[in-house]
Amino acid sequence: MRIGVNVWVWTAPITTEAFKTLAPKVRDIGFDFVEIPLESIGDMNHKECGVIAADLGLGVSTVAAMGPDRDLIHPDPAIRANGMEYVRQSVKATQDLGGVNFVGPLYSAVGRTWQIDAAERARLTDLLVANLSDLAEFAGDRGVTLCVEPLNRFETSFMNLASQAIEVVDRVDNPACGILLDTFHMNIEEKSAGEAIRAAGPRLKHLHSCENDRGAPGSGNVAWDEVARALRDIEYDGPVVIESFTAQVQSIAKAAAIWRPLARSQDALAEDGYKFLSMLLG
Repeated sequence: MRIGVNVWVWTAPITTEAFKTLAPKVRDIGFDFVEIPLESIGDMNHKECGVIAADLGLGVSTVAAMGPDRDLIHPDPAIRANGMEYVRQSVKATQDLGGVNFVGPLYSAVGRTWQIDAAERARLTDLLVANLSDLAEFAGDRGVTLCVEPLNRFETSFMNLASQAIEVVDRVDNPACGILLDTFHMNIEEKSAGEAIRAAGPRLKHLHSCENDRGAPGSGNVAWDEVARALRDIEYDGPVVIESFTAQVQSIAKAAAIWRPLARSQDALAEDGYKFLSMLLG
């Protein structure tokens, strides 16, 4: 397994100049992977940053920022079309960065919650499968895998469980469409994180790791031994990426509800998380 960190730990949005400073820090801590949020496609020079990462020996993944105008199952067809175009542009950015996975809640805007009855859920699932099928073909042609992420109930009412992601990914039935599971969200929604991971099995292409409070892995109450056993049971060999955030950037702090520091420093959060995951996953 390869251990990575999302640059949201330190800053947002990530620019080329900021990446030039952060990428060596990520490598020096010991990480194998750096994860780059694609808040706006024009925030950084993707090809230049891809060269920087490659020169440092860092693998790259990217993560979606699904806002109100980026939504693949929205009632407004214009918003759906914009969401589709955002994913296509993000796939191209991921390719330019030399990345392997573009991950996140690739279905609806984060924070959009509404009551869904069985009939509407079935209709929206059909719509998502159709849209992701098109996007997975686009991504696969460019060597990129889409990884669909269930979120907790406070951030979406559409996909909260690994079982719901499994249904969608199995129906898309394309190797360029897999699953991202996140220990923070699983700690809220799943009866067992280990069983969720085992159920995902070979569909699991990406894992986000952080604590129940979004802090460094190993500092809270997530059942890490259970997570590690399940990853070994399914012979998982993909990225394990620390996804946390800084309270110092107002926009990201509000979006992720980060109201206080989660460690003695952001560097410490990354360093402590890396040490813990390295010991845990061997």
